Amino acid sequence: MSEHETVVDLQLDRAHSSRIYDYFLGGKTNFLADRMAAGSVLGVFPAALVAARINREFMHRATRFLAETGLRQFLDIGTGIPTGPNLHDIAQGVAPDARVVYTDNDPIVLAHAAALLLSTPEGRTAYVQADVTDPEGILAAPRLRDTLDLTRPVALSLNALMHFVTDDGRDRAHAIVETLKDALPSGSVLAMTHATADFDPEAMGKINEIYADAGTVLQFRSRAAFLRFFDGWELLDPGVTLSHQWRPDRPEDATHVTDAEAACYAGLARKP
Repeated sequence: MSEHETVVDLQLDRAHSSRIYDYFLGGKTNFLADRMAAGSVLGVFPAALVAARINREFMHRATRFLAETGLRQFLDIGTGIPTGPNLHDIAQGVAPDARVVYTDNDPIVLAHAAALLLSTPEGRTAYVQADVTDPEGILAAPRLRDTLDLTRPVALSLNALMHFVTDDGRDRAHAIVETLKDALPSGSVLAMTHATADFDPEAMGKINEIYADAGTVLQFRSRAAFLRFFDGWELLDPGVTLSHQWRPDRPEDATHVTDAEAACYAGLARKP
């Protein structure tokens, strides 16, 4: 190892939310601590596999919709372990010139970032190791600035992320999202999902305890609290729904999962 190389602690001895999610999606980049935590979650909420899958499918549909309606720049915060198709695969499949910046705070995502950088020749992708709790740092990152033009509309993707940010009595999560929204120009779109305890508070309370035991704090939010993330922006049709009910590819896709199994709100809104 050269004197300029940095040793990255992948923290494989403790469960991490992105690797638990990877397990739920059927991925291979998860370890014993992650699988044990995932097993505990499945013990109290067997629909976790379904919830993860339909949340991922929402991201695919939302990205495709945004690319088809003219968005060419995407900022995906809380990217997670690369699980194909990734956001840039969808966006560049519609618009080869699309530009995508991924960010995540899990060091193992950095180790797999090459899978996120396979851009089309016409477009571009970049990866920023960063935490959503430092939105100013994300926005100022040179790789982001080199890839995205923040004077032109950007699609901001916060997929299953903000329930990992607790308010601590300061409404911190909404303030973070407002900082990101304020930095984006008119025509930008916020695409977001968020877990909720509205439909099964007992099971979600147990999930909260499991993640807390693994060192990760959660804050599930109500529909009203989720709606506040879109304040000042125009909700796109059909408004806030459960993740599987937002513009399903087939009508039957909106009915084959219960609200309690989805346990996740979704919505898109455009900056006027």
